[in-house]
Amino acid sequence: MGEPNGKHHGHIGEKLRHPFHELKEKLHHTHLSDAKVHLIHQKHKIGKFANLFNPQHRHDEEHEKACDEKRSKIAEAHRFQSFFPEREGNMVKWYVDGRDYFWAVSVALERAKETIYIADWWLSPELFLRRPPYYNQEWRLDQILKRRAEAGVKIYVMVYREVQAALTCNSEHTKHSLQALCPEGSPGFGNIKIMRHPDHNVLENAADMTFYWAHHEKFIVIDYEMAFVGGLDLCFGRWDAHQHALSDVHPEGVANEVWPGQDFNNNRVMDFKNVQDWKQNELSKADYGRMPWHDVAMGIIGPSVYDIAEHFVLRWNFVKRDKYKRNDRFEWLELRGRQGEDEDLVGVQRPRHPVGGYVVHPLSPIETKNLNNRGTLKVQVVRSSADWSSGILTDHSIQNAYAGIIRNAKHYVYIENQFFITATGDQQNPIHNTIGRAIVDAVVQASKEGRKFRVMILIPAVPGFAGDLREDGAIGTRAIMDYQYKSICRGEHSIFGQIRKQGVDPTKHIFFFNLRSYDRLNKTKAIQKQEEESGVKYQELQRAEAEEIMGEGIHGNVDAQGGRDKHMGKLREQTGAVDGPLKRNIDEAHRPDAEERGIDTKRRFEAARNKENENESPFSVAHFAMAGQGSVSKVPWDGDEEDEVNHWIQEELYIHAKLLIADDRIVVCGSSNLNDRSQIGHHDSELSVVIEDTRTLQSSMDGQPFEAGWHASTLRRYLWREHLGLLPPQDLDATGDPNAQPPGEDSPNETLDNDESWKLVEDPLSDDLWERWTSQATKNTLIFRQLFHADPDDHVKTFDDYNGFLPAKGVKAGHIFNRMIPPNEVRAKLDQIKGHLVWMPLDFLKDAEMAEKGLQVNLWTESVYT
Repeated sequence: MGEPNGKHHGHIGEKLRHPFHELKEKLHHTHLSDAKVHLIHQKHKIGKFANLFNPQHRHDEEHEKACDEKRSKIAEAHRFQSFFPEREGNMVKWYVDGRDYFWAVSVALERAKETIYIADWWLSPELFLRRPPYYNQEWRLDQILKRRAEAGVKIYVMVYREVQAALTCNSEHTKHSLQALCPEGSPGFGNIKIMRHPDHNVLENAADMTFYWAHHEKFIVIDYEMAFVGGLDLCFGRWDAHQHALSDVHPEGVANEVWPGQDFNNNRVMDFKNVQDWKQNELSKADYGRMPWHDVAMGIIGPSVYDIAEHFVLRWNFVKRDKYKRNDRFEWLELRGRQGEDEDLVGVQRPRHPVGGYVVHPLSPIETKNLNNRGTLKVQVVRSSADWSSGILTDHSIQNAYAGIIRNAKHYVYIENQFFITATGDQQNPIHNTIGRAIVDAVVQASKEGRKFRVMILIPAVPGFAGDLREDGAIGTRAIMDYQYKSICRGEHSIFGQIRKQGVDPTKHIFFFNLRSYDRLNKTKAIQKQEEESGVKYQELQRAEAEEIMGEGIHGNVDAQGGRDKHMGKLREQTGAVDGPLKRNIDEAHRPDAEERGIDTKRRFEAARNKENENESPFSVAHFAMAGQGSVSKVPWDGDEEDEVNHWIQEELYIHAKLLIADDRIVVCGSSNLNDRSQIGHHDSELSVVIEDTRTLQSSMDGQPFEAGWHASTLRRYLWREHLGLLPPQDLDATGDPNAQPPGEDSPNETLDNDESWKLVEDPLSDDLWERWTSQATKNTLIFRQLFHADPDDHVKTFDDYNGFLPAKGVKAGHIFNRMIPPNEVRAKLDQIKGHLVWMPLDFLKDAEMAEKGLQVNLWTESVYT
C-alpha cells in the first residue's frame, strides 16, 4: 500500500532539494568519507590561526553568549559571586602536613571502585605516600594507580604543562610514566588517561598558548563520594611530619631513609634538577639538610563533592576542546545533572565529526553516592578560572571570599600562605587584587569601635626558593620579596601606610611571622669510617638506594601509546610499555647491570659497617623542638664534640599552606596563594573551599564566653600548638592515627583536647597566649640569629650589611656561623628553641633596591612575579 499523498510529495520534494543525499548516505563510513573528515579536521587546525585576531573566539557565537549569560546568572545568585552554591550537610576533615594527608590519600585511592580524578600543578609518579619508602614500595603513587586501573577503575589526570625553560616539574615524564603503567594486553589498558595543558604547539594552538600562567589546582575526587582539596601536590618535596626534620642520614642502614632520590631537596641550596632522572640528586645528605614543608588540606564527603567533580569535568572538556579535540584517546565527559540543555555548563560540545566518544559520569547514578546529610558543615567551592584555563568568563570568587571574610571579621584573621602580594587600591601597579584594602578596612573599623582585633600572617622567610639572595640568579625572588614588603609596610600605599594615614597604629593589630627548623646531620664517625673502608661515598649510597626502590623510571619510559621520554635517555635504556624482543634485549643488556651496580654499592658500604659498635646517635634531632621530648643537649653524638658543631644545621620551614581562618568560625583552604597570580582570576587557575561549621564549641574570645565553630576552632588550635612546639612529634607509621585516615564517621579529627595545651590556645585573643606566642617567636628568632646568622634578618638593611652577616666562604649554607663556639653552648641555646615560630624581618634590605629593573624585572615580566 502506498504512502499518503502528502508524505509521498514531501519525499519527492526532499529528494529534489538534496539530490545527492542517498549517495552521501551510501558513502558514509567509507574511505572516501573518512578522507573528507580528515580534511575537515586539518582545515580546522589551520583555521585556528584566525583566532590570533579574535581573542573572544570562545565567547562570540550566539550559543556561547547564551552559555556565558547562563553561568553569570547562576553566579550572581550565590555568595562571593561563585558559580557554586553554599551546600549544607558536608563532613570535612582537616590535614596538617604531608604525612597525614598522603597516608589518607593512599587509603582513599586504594578503596576507589569507579573513577579517580586528579588535578595537579606537579605530579610525581614515583612519590611514596607512606614512609619509609623501602618498606612501603606498594604505596608508591604509580603502583596504587596501576592496581586500581587493573581493577577496572577509570583514572583521569590533568597536570600543568610547564614552560621547560622556567620550571623543572617535567610533566612529560609524568605523562609517559602513567601511560606506561598498563600496556596493551594488560588488565588496565586504557584506564589511565592523562592530559597536559596549556598547549605549546604553535601550529595547532598559536592563538591560545599561555606561557605566563599555570594550572595551580591540587584536588582529587574519588567515585564522586569523596574529595581532597588543599595546598599539597602529589609530588616530590611535600611529604613531612610535624617535627619537620632536616636530616636523613642513617648509620643503622640506608633502607631507613625517609626521602629517597630527589624527594630529598633543598630548593635554597639547589632547585630540582633533572627531575625526570630523579636519582641524580646532586644534594648530598651528608652535607646538607632538606627544606622542610608545612601545608594544610581538607578531605570532604557530602554534596560539595559534586561541585568539585563538576569543576574537573568542565576543565577536562575544555582541554579536550582546546588540545585533544581530534584525539580519539580522550572522550567527552557528560555529567549527570548537567545534561541536555545544561551540558554546555560543563563544556560538552557536539561537533559534526566528533573524535572520541561521550561517557556519562558518575558511572553509577548520583543517588547511590550517599552525598546528602553527611555532616554539620556548610561548604562553598570558589575558584580562580577564566577563558585560557577553562573556557569561561573570568571567575575570581576566591578573591571575593578572602576580601569579604576579612572585611567582616570581628575578632581576628589568621592567614598561612606561600606569598603575600596585594594592593590597597589602584596605586600599586602591577598589583590589582585588593585583599590589602579589606585588611585596612577591618583594622580601621575595629579601632574606631574600640575592639581588640588582630591579623596574624605566616609566610615563608624566602619565597620562591632562591639561595644566596645577593646573586643575580635570585633577582626573581628579590622581586617577589620587594612586592611583599611594599604590600605590607613600605610606602604610603602599603597596608601599614594606609592604616597610619587614618590615625591608627598598624603594629598594634597586624603581625607577620615565619617558621624555621633546626637539626643535626648524622654523618657520624661510623659513617665516615664506612666511606673510607668501602670506597663508597654516602651520596653514592643514597643514589643506589633510589635506584633500587625507584628503578622503573630512572631511564625514562616508553608508554602504551608509543611515546617516550626522549629527553631522558636512549630507547634501549627504556622499558616502560615495551614488550617482546626489544624488552628482552633491554633486560639482558642493560637493567641487570644497573641493578647490580646499585646492589654492589650497598653491599660494599654495608660490609664496612661495625655492627658490634652501633652508635646511638639518632638520624634526626628535630623532634626535640616538639612537646615531651626532653633536652636535645643530652642526646648522644658519635664523634668529637668539636666536630658536632659542624653538623648542626637550620633552614626555613617553607609555608606552602593556602589557609585563612577568621573568628574561629570560618575557614578558606585550597590552592590559592595570596597574590595576583592566584587571586585575579584570569592568571593561574585555582580551587578552594569556604567552610563553616554548624556544630559549635563552647570557647572564649578576649576573655568572654564565645560560641566557636568546631572545625575552624580545632584547626586553629592544632596549628598554633604545632608552631609553638606543644604537639608531640609524629611517627612514620600512621596506621592508628585518626588524623591520617580519609574523612568518615569512624575517623573524625583527633584534636588532642585532653592535653593542657588545648586550654592554653583556646582564646585566640588571650593576653597570656599572646605573651607565650610572641615571647617564643622572639626567643627562637634570637637563637637562630646568634647560632646560624639565619637570613633574612632585620640586621641586614643593605647589601653591605648582607656581606658581613653571611658566613665566610667555605662554610656551607645553614650551618653554625661561628665554628669556634663551645659545643655545650650550642646545645644549651638549642634547648631553648620550641616549635618553629620566628618573627618575619620587616626591616630586611629596607635601605637597598631589592629588585633593580632590567631584563628579568621590567614592565613585561612584573605580572609574573605578582
